[in-house]
This record gives sequence, C-alpha cells and structure tokens, in this order.
Amino acid sequence: MESTQKPAETHARKPLPAHHHGARRTLRPREQDPALRAIAQLLAEADIEVDGERPWDMRIHNPQTADRILARGSLGLGESYMEGWWDCDQVDEFIARVLLARLDEKVGTTALRVQALRARLFNLQSLRRTWQVGEVHYDLGNDFFEAMLDPSMAYTCGYWATANTLEDAQAAKLDLICRKLELRPGMRLLDIGCGWGSLMKFAAEHYCVECVGLTISREQAEFGQGRCNDLPVAFRLQDYRQFNRGGSERFDRIASVGMFEHVGAKNHSAFFEMARRSLTDDGLFLLHTIGKNVRRTPTDPWIDRYIFPNGDLPSLGQVCDASEDCFVVEDVHSFGADYDRTLMAWHARFEAAWPRFAERYGEHFYRMWRYYLLACAGTFRARSNQLWQFVLSPRGVTGGYRRPG
Repeated sequence: MESTQKPAETHARKPLPAHHHGARRTLRPREQDPALRAIAQLLAEADIEVDGERPWDMRIHNPQTADRILARGSLGLGESYMEGWWDCDQVDEFIARVLLARLDEKVGTTALRVQALRARLFNLQSLRRTWQVGEVHYDLGNDFFEAMLDPSMAYTCGYWATANTLEDAQAAKLDLICRKLELRPGMRLLDIGCGWGSLMKFAAEHYCVECVGLTISREQAEFGQGRCNDLPVAFRLQDYRQFNRGGSERFDRIASVGMFEHVGAKNHSAFFEMARRSLTDDGLFLLHTIGKNVRRTPTDPWIDRYIFPNGDLPSLGQVCDASEDCFVVEDVHSFGADYDRTLMAWHARFEAAWPRFAERYGEHFYRMWRYYLLACAGTFRARSNQLWQFVLSPRGVTGGYRRPG
C-alpha cells in the first residue's frame, strides 16, 4: 500500500527568539500570516505553542500548514503531517490536548459535515464495499503486523489491570473474554471478525472449545489457519451478513472483538439478528467494541480516508437500541483508557521494527502509520473514544449474570 505521493518541500525554521523588553523587533512574514496567528491562538487554549520547545508543541515547516488545518480540520492536520509539513515529538499528547480543549469543534467543520452527510445518505458498509477495509488495511502484510503486535496477534485493546507488558495485557484480555463467556470443554464458539485468530487459538488451547471464525481478509484467514492447524479452529472468508442465513448452525457462545466498528449504524440490526439466529437460547454473546460518546459525531475524515475505510464507531445508546429486540444486556464493562497504553506499546514495537520495512513502504507510509497510532492513543487519553465489552443473552440469565473477578 505504499503511496507514490512524495512529501511536500519543507521550509524549516528555527524557533523564534525570546522577546527582550525594550528591544524593537521586526515581525517575520509568518508572524504576519493571519492563518498562522489564528492557529497559534487556538493551540494556546490547549497549552500548545507553535515552534515551542516542549514535546507536545507543534513545529511548522510549510507556510501553508495553518491554512490547510483551518480549512480541513482533522483531515488537513493528518494529511499535512503525512507530507512533512509539521512535526511534534509527542503527537499523542498533542492530540490529547487538542481534544481536551475541544479545538476539533472549532476548525474544519465543513469536512465533518460532509462526512456526516455521507453516512446519512449512503450505506457506507454495504456488502459491495465490505471488502475494502480488508484490502486496504488488514492485507498490508502479515509480517508487518507480526512485528507490531504481540505474539498472540491480537489487534484490539489489551487489558492492563494487572499487566506490565503488551503480551501479558493481551493474554489477560483473551482470558477475560473466555471467563465472561463461561467457556467449557466441548462448546462451540463463533468469532465474528476473528482477525488472525488470537481469541480462537487461546480459547481452543486453554478452554478446549471448537471455534469458527469469520473474516473479510484473505491474508488473515490464510495466516491464522496456519497458526491453528493442530487445533479445532476453522476460518471462513465471509461477511457476517452472508453467514448462516437460514439459522441452521448454532453456537453455544459468540464473540466479536474489534469488528463492530466496521458494521455501521445502518447495519447494526442485521448484525444482531445474525448473532441471535446463530446462538443457542441459553448462550452468551460478548461484544467488544470501540465507541464514541455522542451518536451524532461523524467518523473522523482522516481515519476514514487513510486507515479504516467506511468505519463507524457506535455510541452506547446505538448498541443498546440495535440489540434490544434480540438480546438482554447482562453486563457492560468500560476500560477505554487501556487502549492508550496498548497503542503506545504498538507504536514502540512499530518504531523498533521500522528499519526492516522502510524500503517496502516508504517515508509517506511511515508518517501515516505513526500518526495513526499516536493520534488514536491521544483520543483515548482524552476520553473522546471509549472501549466497551458487552455481555448479552437471548432471554436473560436465570438468577442473573455475574461478571468474573
């Protein structure tokens, strides 16, 4: 997926000298730029300086950066970073401060309105478009993800309650899911959006269950099946809407970990209907998903264009609205702050592994991927994004459901 686009020519400048009282100072052209002054004033509300010296300060190299950000908001901010127009030592902290100060609501509102209108008018997650995210994102190369992720190949939020390493956090998350589902030997588990099979491999090895996983990535299916060849695990390259249409196949337990973000509000009901017809009447369904605080918030335009095409984060209310005809909500567990730590761990592994991939992907991809990981960490640090685990049952658990400690 290496882009052929080359970074724009940069115009690096040293930080502005400190002002001396009583000294007459000639304004530089960039200081007379109204767009740059506007950006500087906005960033000051988040305690961010333009050309400052702190790790979260923004260093601007291209004089058109401010105009681009003011006009296009987060899309302009991300694109200009990809092209080398600005830098920051701690992009994660920069984004967290921008969001905590709610500066995202003050610039680039046209791009957000267009994004919201597209989502209202079109089904961006239709069957025709469903394979796009697999081809654009998940099929980048198994060796690339293997270098960035922990050995389980879990590409979702880890659980850091008692963990100190990424590997321990992912194992804790996988075990937490298995315990919440009350898995027992001989059960059949369906994993909707199974990725490289991290949950299925863990459940088969530690809980002796039979697993079927659905994925829309051929790379994931082939690589994952190779990792699980000696286990009762099967990968199916299939969209969830095409699975078990007649309801003849039933599972004791269902999980969906980090896939619901690709379903889209127009398809939420179809997703839960598929899960219900595939689950036994006394079964349990665990849904693990990133979420947003307010349902009217559109998908971030930069993430939609460059990282996860057609993604759509649900709100808490949207999940409950769409599932209420099929399921009883037994438990909701929120631990979104753990995604900050997970993303920072992925970023550290990505940076360490990058020399192996630099020639294959190029500088433009490097800046895009670095921005993706760090900016997303900032959204969770600011609590703009959440991470929820729902436990659902078809008819309600007799005597009540108890979340495992």
